[in-house]
Amino acid sequence: MQSEIKVGQRFKFNMLSDNPSQERLAAETRVLSDREEGYGPEVDFYFAYWVEAHELPETGVPTTLVFERGTDGNVYLDGCQVRITLLT
Repeated sequence: MQSEIKVGQRFKFNMLSDNPSQERLAAETRVLSDREEGYGPEVDFYFAYWVEAHELPETGVPTTLVFERGTDGNVYLDGCQVRITLLT
């Protein structure tokens, strides 16, 4: 499964739950495979790739967010499903 998001691309995201979170903005910094992330072949059953991003606007030291693209087609952040909208 190939990533549609490219380094430097901005996107909006929000957590999906019973109480959806406010939409936030981030910029992608790198895309990693399971092996580049340091996981063995067994994780291929769960995640297709990993996206690192920084939340915008940056205030102080940027915090790295790690989004996981599941083999189920969904995107997760800290174990919670998120919706991502790519910006042009």
